[in-house]
Amino acid sequence: MAVKTVVREGETVDDALRRFKRGVNKSGILYETRKREAFLKPALLRKMKSKFTRRKKW
Repeated sequence: MAVKTVVREGETVDDALRRFKRGVNKSGILYETRKREAFLKPALLRKMKSKFTRRKKW
């Protein structure tokens, strides 16, 4: 799943880069790569998930 950005006529590189970053965020590529960066044991994953939901409720 690749994000493709074509620079439009009269568009600055900064604007095109901004559109590219938005596309990467929407596609979830960064989230997926960070998730796959290191292996976590299932028990540790459950513990982290419950800790996050408890913190989120406050």
